[in-house]
Amino acid sequence: MTTKAKSMTQTVLDGLTEANAKYGMDINDIKQRIIDIANSEKDPNQEALFYALNRISMDQPNWTFVASHFYLEQIYQDAAENRSYDATKQYGNFYNLITTLTDEGIYSTSLLEAYTKDEIDQLQAEIQPDRDKIFNYIGLFLLVDRYLARDHERNLYELPQERFMIIAMTLMQNEAPEKRVELIKEAYWALSNLYMTVATPTLSNSGKSYGQLSSCFIDTVDDSLDGIYLNNWDIARLSKDGGGIGIYYGKVRALGSDIKKFKGNSSGVVPWIRLLNDTAVSVDQLGQRQGAVAIYLDVFHKDIMNGFLDLKTNNGDERRKAHDIFTGVSIPDLFMQQLKIVDESGKGIGQWHTFCPHQVKQVMGWKDAEGNPLGLEDFYDETDEKYFTEKYNEAVNHPLLPRKTYRAMDIMARIMVAQLETGTPYMFYRDEVNRSNPNKHGRGIGRTSIYCSNLCTEIAQNMSPTTIVREYQDEDGNIVIVRKPGDFVVCNLSSVNLPNAVRGDVLERLIRVQVRMLDNVIDLNTISVGQAEVTNKKFRAVGLGTFGWHHLLALENIHWESDEAVAYADKVYEDIAYYTIKASMELAKEKGTYSQFAGSEWETGRYFERRNYDSERWQDLKEDVATTGIRNGWLMAVAPNSSTAKIGGSTDGIDPIYAVEFAEEKKNFKFKVTAPDLDHKTYNYYRRARHELDQTWSIKQNAARQRHVDQGISFNLYVRHDVKAKELLNMHLTAWESGLKTTYYVRSTSQTQIEECEACHS
Repeated sequence: MTTKAKSMTQTVLDGLTEANAKYGMDINDIKQRIIDIANSEKDPNQEALFYALNRISMDQPNWTFVASHFYLEQIYQDAAENRSYDATKQYGNFYNLITTLTDEGIYSTSLLEAYTKDEIDQLQAEIQPDRDKIFNYIGLFLLVDRYLARDHERNLYELPQERFMIIAMTLMQNEAPEKRVELIKEAYWALSNLYMTVATPTLSNSGKSYGQLSSCFIDTVDDSLDGIYLNNWDIARLSKDGGGIGIYYGKVRALGSDIKKFKGNSSGVVPWIRLLNDTAVSVDQLGQRQGAVAIYLDVFHKDIMNGFLDLKTNNGDERRKAHDIFTGVSIPDLFMQQLKIVDESGKGIGQWHTFCPHQVKQVMGWKDAEGNPLGLEDFYDETDEKYFTEKYNEAVNHPLLPRKTYRAMDIMARIMVAQLETGTPYMFYRDEVNRSNPNKHGRGIGRTSIYCSNLCTEIAQNMSPTTIVREYQDEDGNIVIVRKPGDFVVCNLSSVNLPNAVRGDVLERLIRVQVRMLDNVIDLNTISVGQAEVTNKKFRAVGLGTFGWHHLLALENIHWESDEAVAYADKVYEDIAYYTIKASMELAKEKGTYSQFAGSEWETGRYFERRNYDSERWQDLKEDVATTGIRNGWLMAVAPNSSTAKIGGSTDGIDPIYAVEFAEEKKNFKFKVTAPDLDHKTYNYYRRARHELDQTWSIKQNAARQRHVDQGISFNLYVRHDVKAKELLNMHLTAWESGLKTTYYVRSTSQTQIEECEACHS
């Protein structure tokens, strides 16, 4: 046996002994196998890894950590060979890593420009290799496979703790020099202990010479040829950089409408959506996956039943399909109320009228203070004043305004059929979103500020279309197009790991540094679309979210289907909201408020009154915010969190688990996974999984947390393939009546795995 083989074999045996001491595993079989293959050409570490992976089960879930141990040995060896240092040290010289990858063009030069060698050496001393042992196997595998820095030949250079330190250094590089190193240490503490994760773009691109740090974007398409094609161009540029896109198409005229007064010439929204579908497929995200685009249309738009709801289904004319985009429907309260109107037999008889937005503006003559025409989409119902309802009834009663009329239930039936087949459309309850918006000032009373959500339904921020003002030739002979920027929404995301942070009692400390990290993304980011950059700095919106809800409930011995779970959601998310708002207020004291703070519901205190925050701590915070201001116009958004939740060793977002034990499979791997912290105690709280749980309890929990989240929540409904139409309808009605702003996928047991955008998976 060679010296190297002896050393490797002993390392593996030592690792097994450590695992036995920590988890009480039966390791005799694998120990003997390692000894038997010591003289062969097989890699004992690889053999031990395969053995551990095959042993993972409901009965022995902790084999995942044994597998992680051997995978760590493998990546330590790979990094050491590529960076030419002794693998027994685990981690090499941090400064050398940064200089090497900067020279290779992988890292941005900004790191070496911002930090001295002494500072980098000081930060290396803070790196804690032992924290690598926190990872379970799937979490470590995903981090290594997708996010750690490699050279151009895909050779591994970066190790997990170095990635966390690079993120911390990147996000804190513009902080005041006298406190910057301490802030980096604090950010590294939060990341390396898996108290939080940053969103995929930030996790992947921090410190790099390419890519941007924000997760998702939302655009509003103007009803013009220029608006439609410039939107497509903007979407292509953002998709190239890895952004997930939400697009509002409700202002674009419907099929059969006039163009320049020529009757019947408009082809409607479907051909333009097909064009976006092709853009999403053609302009992929950094070569890793095709672009991800969600398109929203109002339920009162005339094209809703003329192709939009069938875009992704497998029936009908393929020339009017767009299978690669996602769809969402913007729904006013009035439509949901019409669904509840039934005759004596229980048949829905509520009527619903759909209109072309262009014709509404032509015929109705509604205008804003500047004389710009307004459509139905530009109004919403407040709690007391029903502005949208009033305008809708005016439109219905106008004898010259064309419309198509349906039973409201027929439209809802088409929505539900599409959801059971494809998972979409998403539901966006526009009145509730706009009522709860803290930044509706400046638009006028009852005027819509938010038309739709993003790709994952958790973002709700002010929107408006970008328009071309003029086109001219400058003195150098160049053709210049001048665009007036609209509010082009940007989402900057990260998420609290609930089991680690709540049970570790670190929420206040964690959220303070987390909000600072999110706020810094805004100034560091380089977004390829100018109007998105403008909006990002105008409102300084961030989205602090969470994952690991089911995991937390299991550890706290709380059943999903219980009033206790609802009350616990209310408590946990109220605390998160309090600490998040407080952190942004403290940041405003240091760095100033966002530009639109004056007149907002943050300043007036209406934000706190709407949510009945009347305890002493809330009243004190309300006064502090009114006096000091707040740094960020929007603060909280609960994203889906799939990949990054697995990296954090917990459960996806706010979802119940898929199963107690299942096979995780993607393009390049397949292995068994069990619910986190599974044992004889937690099993009882895990055993009823997604499609077995009563969704009413999920809605109740989400309603409790939605009260505290100023934006939205990625909330899935799980149904069996044989769900009755009435049951699904009641779920939607209950979600709306409970004050939910959005619902995400309807996930049926008959659907194949739904591919999602990972940009929002913070």
